[in-house]
Amino acid sequence: MDFIDQVRALASRVAAAMDLLQTEEATKNAMVMPFIQLLGYNVFDPLEVTPELIADVGTKKGEKVDYAILKDGKPIMLFECKKSGGDLHINHASQLFRYFHVTEARFGVLTNGLTYRFFTDLEKPNKMDEKPFFEFNMLDFREQDVEELKKFAKAAFDLENILTTANHLKYTRAIQNTLTDWMNSPPEEFVRLVSAEFLAGKQFRNAVKDQFTLITKRAFQQLVGDKINERLKGAMTPEPLLGPELPAVVEERPVAGEAFVPSAVELEAFQIIRAILRPVVKPGRVFIRDAASYCAVLFDDNNRKPICRLRFNNENKLVVGLFGESKEEERIAISGVDDLFDFADRLSACVAGYLKTPTAAKADEPAPAT
Repeated sequence: MDFIDQVRALASRVAAAMDLLQTEEATKNAMVMPFIQLLGYNVFDPLEVTPELIADVGTKKGEKVDYAILKDGKPIMLFECKKSGGDLHINHASQLFRYFHVTEARFGVLTNGLTYRFFTDLEKPNKMDEKPFFEFNMLDFREQDVEELKKFAKAAFDLENILTTANHLKYTRAIQNTLTDWMNSPPEEFVRLVSAEFLAGKQFRNAVKDQFTLITKRAFQQLVGDKINERLKGAMTPEPLLGPELPAVVEERPVAGEAFVPSAVELEAFQIIRAILRPVVKPGRVFIRDAASYCAVLFDDNNRKPICRLRFNNENKLVVGLFGESKEEERIAISGVDDLFDFADRLSACVAGYLKTPTAAKADEPAPAT
């Protein structure tokens, strides 16, 4: 049985037993010891896995750590256990901190049988960090997590190899946490950065800031949804848009010379169209441009290559204009921007036609009527 299959089998047993385990000792026997055995260590051999290893730490005598995994008679990994589902706050790892300091072990594990948090001494030598560099959840793991866990197995254990990747894992985790925070609550500096292209020449006042903060949040979440779809399905499948519904924002078309800033609903529609067309053409070749009574979505920013028109000036009636081979606009009322996904085939076919024809419109051909 492959290692990942062994992990899945143990995860199934843990899920079935976790609600029945009310004490720390029961958690050790039913969950933690099988986990250590999963890593290839003989839990019944005290020369390999020593329970309640004792050491004197300063003035404290008889300090114990729940389990110590040994190699050549020296601890290489320490386990501090809490009862099933118990709190794993770092403040509950005092014994692990103290014992880490007085042994040669480079890894400490704090666990409640469900979650295993791995610590080392990246910040200061021989002093356990307060934040784990790796966390494994028995009820929610990916293949990548299993590959990282496998490095701690007896057959694969290589101290230098693990320490080399520990720093990478720690900061990757920190950056992921930051990006998650930004996705849920984009900071002003981030909103300014990603919206700079649209806000050229426009003051970043409260109304604009609030509007683009919401747009940034939705764009971030839509991007993550798209990436998940690409990985899981290998094709573009629209994800439900997350978060609160965007308010209907209606803006008058800017006067001549004023920087064009699409409304929230126009920009959301534009992002959806780019997502729809991603399998056909790179998003950078799809542009949005203002016109007198609509927003034009264009191929290669060429007004002779219209993809569609967003006629969203009336908040109670959203209309999209679609184009076929004749270049004549067909106006269709939609109930919301999500309806654009219903026209994915027509939008893709329109762009595919431009890709097949090097010169889609001769210089003397009139632009489509507005």
